[in-house]
Amino acid sequence: MRRALPLSLLFHLSGSQVAANLVKTVLLMSTKPNPSRPQPPAGRAFLAQLTLPVLSMAAIVLASNILVQFRLGNWLTWGALTYPFAFLVTDVTARLYGAASARQVVWAGFATGVFCSFVGTQIEGPEGPLVTLRIALGSGLAFLSAQMLDVFLFDRLKHRVWWQAPLASTLVGSTVDTFLFFAIAFSGTLAWLEPNADVSWAAEMLPLLGVGPVVPLWVSLATADLGVKLALALLALIPFRLLTRKAAQVIA
Repeated sequence: MRRALPLSLLFHLSGSQVAANLVKTVLLMSTKPNPSRPQPPAGRAFLAQLTLPVLSMAAIVLASNILVQFRLGNWLTWGALTYPFAFLVTDVTARLYGAASARQVVWAGFATGVFCSFVGTQIEGPEGPLVTLRIALGSGLAFLSAQMLDVFLFDRLKHRVWWQAPLASTLVGSTVDTFLFFAIAFSGTLAWLEPNADVSWAAEMLPLLGVGPVVPLWVSLATADLGVKLALALLALIPFRLLTRKAAQVIA
């Protein structure tokens, strides 16, 4: 409980200015040009290097957007188990082909997410469209900001011990992703983004994860989601090591 309380306080302090500044800072850091860095491949080189990463990222984003419709217990959806592997794809690409190529993969994932959000807005559920404007904005901004930050941090840490770059970048990126998505999609502070959307259910005051201090329901959902992301970040070190070592041997 002691670890969860500061997180809930962080969510309560969220606001439009905080979210906007965070997104702006991340994108500026991640896209700042640097002539000394390798540029992303083009043409046949792109097809040879990035087809598999792009398809993998698109598949993960698509699967997560589908699986998020199905609940897993009281606090999660099945999408929580697939989406974190987007960071694995980004990190493997950054390790093998560099930050510029990893950013191209991120943009491909973002485009897939935009398409999924558009389709979701056209599908009517029992309480309206499956994807509301706030959910679409939260999903897109959270994905793009978190993934670009992941690439930025990985690039800065890639010369250290092999596990430090993927672990640190994924932990920070996952935290930013969770904070931005749930704050934009469900917090009362940003209700002005879509006044007609009824997200009152997310504001219901309940004990954090059923046992902690009383917080809005969406804070418990965010906390559970972040917990899964952090756990999978540790587990993903195994496939990261295996994939990068094997691929490096093939490339060499």
